[in-house]
Amino acid sequence: MPQRRVSKRLARLIESGICPAEDASQYTDELRELADEIADSNTADKQSRFFKALADATRLRIVKLLEVREMCVCEVMVALGLTQPTASHHLGLLENAGLVKSRKEGKWVFYSIASPKLIEKMHNSGLM
Repeated sequence: MPQRRVSKRLARLIESGICPAEDASQYTDELRELADEIADSNTADKQSRFFKALADATRLRIVKLLEVREMCVCEVMVALGLTQPTASHHLGLLENAGLVKSRKEGKWVFYSIASPKLIEKMHNSGLM
């Protein structure tokens, strides 16, 4: 939304008496500082990756499998009927979000839950 419209809307809000501020430009700065303080871009990006990783049924199933034990990509493929590229893609997204970790053993890549305590907390809160 153009800056001019925002300023006019904010000015009208202040004029209405609903908003405790007196100066629209100062209040704009305060609002932006508040947003940066409670939800900075880097943190929001990290949280977005985390929740996007969990927003897919296949990835949730992978997490549930890895709760049981560490598995290599081929085991995940067979268990869920996925192709190797698809399994690797999902595991990569989960790893990027910090939900799983990998270790290489020769040609094999094994995946496990990065933070079992986090998964436990998610279970306890009814999210898993």
